[in-house]
Amino acid sequence: MKSGMRFGLPEKTLMPALTFSFFQAATWLRWLLPVVLVACAQIPSTPIQTDPQTLAANALSEPLDDSAAVQLALHHSPAFQALLNLHQAQLSDATRQGRISNPLFTLDKLRLGQALEIGRSLSFGLLDILTWPQRRAMADKRLIEENLRLSSTVIEQVSQVRQAWVKAVAAQQQLHYAIQVREAAQVSHDLARKMLAAGNFNKLQYARQQAFELDAQAEFLAASQAQMASRENLVRLLGLNDAQAQSLQLPNQLPDLPAAPLSAQTIGAHAHTDRLDVRLAQAQFDSLAQAQGFKTISTYTDIELGVQRDSVFDNANASSGSRRGYSVSMKLPLFDWGGLERQALQAQTLAAGYNVEAKLAAAGSHVRQAYSAYLNAYQLVTHYKEDVLPLRKTISDEQLLRYNGMLLSVFDLLADSRESIATVRMALAAQEQFWLMDANLQSALVGLPTGDPR
Repeated sequence: MKSGMRFGLPEKTLMPALTFSFFQAATWLRWLLPVVLVACAQIPSTPIQTDPQTLAANALSEPLDDSAAVQLALHHSPAFQALLNLHQAQLSDATRQGRISNPLFTLDKLRLGQALEIGRSLSFGLLDILTWPQRRAMADKRLIEENLRLSSTVIEQVSQVRQAWVKAVAAQQQLHYAIQVREAAQVSHDLARKMLAAGNFNKLQYARQQAFELDAQAEFLAASQAQMASRENLVRLLGLNDAQAQSLQLPNQLPDLPAAPLSAQTIGAHAHTDRLDVRLAQAQFDSLAQAQGFKTISTYTDIELGVQRDSVFDNANASSGSRRGYSVSMKLPLFDWGGLERQALQAQTLAAGYNVEAKLAAAGSHVRQAYSAYLNAYQLVTHYKEDVLPLRKTISDEQLLRYNGMLLSVFDLLADSRESIATVRMALAAQEQFWLMDANLQSALVGLPTGDPR
């Protein structure tokens, strides 16, 4: 293996520890990668003490956009606060492992006839003292690993909230459109029923209008349930109680598409920059590699050193005396030479090293797949917006002109509207898919691909 390289990764890519604060991470809207990396340098290590109820009341006083949803989740969600406190516990545990174990003080009192013996001894692990610099270095590596893991957790939480917000707004938008379609279908059905009663409609024509009304009702029920499920999922991620959930307002529609999609050059420039998955894998490898060297010694033996002073009082002879000395205790590897434990340590280190290589090899693939899904979704929305929907409007306008000229009936217009309904629904679904792929792309750039984008 070449000098300066470790499992194919240059030594210079070993990054310093991150200190993460959710105040900065909450500002992420579209450019997750640069914002999070800046935020990682400015986060306090203790939870925020601001009243969460006040934060929620301010955020819920107006329609909640995706940026406000992320801020509310990071500041207010009890689940996220639990993650922060758990991270603090992991940091404390890592720091504790880098300290010397406390010495053991033993006091003995023994009596034999008229003689009294009081023994005092102080013992400590000799290897603990000799290997203290190595254990401090191991603790530092562990701190880096835990901070990177917190960064990954925060970004994953942000991505989940943003995708849940997109789904909730899109489901609400689909529900509003389903209500309009159902109302139009009910009017069409009522008119068909009257015309059937007047003898101007046959049973086949009436059945078609009735089927349209029943289909619209089924679509409404499905859209209503989808809207309810997506909204409640967002409520859970935000950590809202029942009263706050009732106050939650969402925008009427998703944001407009950006003027242009992200370019391949921009994506390529960020594809391998400060990827959290690679940095976390490298930190895990460094921690295991250093632990392997330290723990190899303890697999053979353990040494304990003690100092002792005993006081002896002989009441029969009215005399007293003291004894001083030291003791050395050593674990003898008679039955277990630690070979299996050393093999396990070596296997864990090799696995971590190959994991670094796997992350590096897959990094470009994840980004290419996410960018392809993002770009195709953008092109699909643009296709509906610039081509399909204008064409449908042209057809509807021409049909309306013929209806005004008494060349078509109202049911011919309704038949044309039924064809347009499917197109509008697909356009709304395409817009939702774009914003989901946008969130997935931002996560993939950071190094946290969220699934299999299609």
